[in-house]
Amino acid sequence: MEWETVIGLEIHAQLATRSKIFSGSSTAYGAEPNTQANLIDLGYPGVLPVLNAEAVRLAAKFGLAIGATVSRRSIFARKNYFYPDLPKGYQISQYELPIVEQGSLTIRLDDGTEKVIGITRAHLEEDAGKSLHENLGDATGIDLNRAGTPLLEIVSEPDMRSAREAATYMRAIHQLVRYLDICDGNMQEGSFRCDANVSVRPSGEAKLGTRAELKNLNSFRFIEKAIEYEIERQIDIIEGGGKVVQETRLYDSDRDETRSMRSKEEAHDYRYFPDPDLLPVELDDAFIKEVEAELPELPWIKAQRFAEEFGLRRDDIDILTASRATADYFEAVAATLGDDPKLAANWVVGELSGALNRDGLEIEASRVPPHALGELLQRIKDGTISGKIAKEVFEAMWNGEGTADEIIENKGLKQITDRDAIEQLVDVTLSTSAEQVQQYRDGNQKVLGFFVGQVMKASQGKANPKQVNEILRQKLSDEAE
Repeated sequence: MEWETVIGLEIHAQLATRSKIFSGSSTAYGAEPNTQANLIDLGYPGVLPVLNAEAVRLAAKFGLAIGATVSRRSIFARKNYFYPDLPKGYQISQYELPIVEQGSLTIRLDDGTEKVIGITRAHLEEDAGKSLHENLGDATGIDLNRAGTPLLEIVSEPDMRSAREAATYMRAIHQLVRYLDICDGNMQEGSFRCDANVSVRPSGEAKLGTRAELKNLNSFRFIEKAIEYEIERQIDIIEGGGKVVQETRLYDSDRDETRSMRSKEEAHDYRYFPDPDLLPVELDDAFIKEVEAELPELPWIKAQRFAEEFGLRRDDIDILTASRATADYFEAVAATLGDDPKLAANWVVGELSGALNRDGLEIEASRVPPHALGELLQRIKDGTISGKIAKEVFEAMWNGEGTADEIIENKGLKQITDRDAIEQLVDVTLSTSAEQVQQYRDGNQKVLGFFVGQVMKASQGKANPKQVNEILRQKLSDEAE
């Protein structure tokens, strides 16, 4: 039997506020356990939550970016359940009236086609604390620093049909929240994570199968591997005559498997009811227009502009628009070159990205700022150095040895453009390569590359490659006559 996979994602993005959603406690990462939790976070009797207006603004920003309805009236509810790291015994979330409803995001699949993924809702809620197990023997520690941290839970429609599609959609949301500057997207710190609802059904069947929820997936690679494992697990159960049980499961990356955590709760199990301590959130048109004015150029609009304005390849555009910082860096380099954006793109995608990856740096921490890279590329354009020598200069710039001009001068790297000097190098090469000269005369045009390489080697890479090619062709043509 042919099977179809149905996947929906619930992505939790930690909002980039300095304080928590209902208290003044700091949200800074890395503090000692339980040093950033006040009486409100700890759920002490008699304390009252106060909504962080910045969290509302960031949620509205996301809603506008995905073309959703930003609710003029939304309500906070209490989601009741017991867990050691939830001191109040309930989580403040939104249920019936969320702040964002009915949006969508278009993703580009591996074959170049596009697919629209529906986004059912995005609602505000507070995070719970964290259970700690390391170096505690048989005990479990509770750190409440995260309790009350503002989250935006982004709930998709069950529109994805493969693990690859799910990971692509997750990447697109990750890119968007960073473009909007509403979440830093740091998965290692738990700022961006996801739950995946996975089910299978016979191909052509309209009714959804029984789903399992895979909790707390915090890497793009793990989400693919976890879903792929879960798909096979469910198919094996059904084909073996069993039934898939609705449950919550955890992904064990060491064993590359999912395992049962608990039976899956339904909404009624949480006994949602409006939080009596919080008023409804009411937004007016002026607020929405103010937030809309703050929207940056969105990634898909930027990508289209790069294609139309700069004529770049799609693969390069994907890399250059992966983050706002990368796009801004590229545009700053391109601006210094004026009429050669492709040269700027090639170097940002190539040498710069390679150096950043090698040293584990984000582009914001690049050791070569955009104006400095632009100056280096100008030296290629004006013939001062060759592209090959430019790579040597870039490496020296990366290591802090000076500006492009200083390094070129200090190391004597200026390109040889004197025709007589290049002719002398060509003559020596041809006189010592009789066998290859004969091969060229016999019609083997590929041997020209050998001659160019020998001349460039003799000049220590400084000869102008274009002039070398021209002089070689001329002299080889004269010899043939």
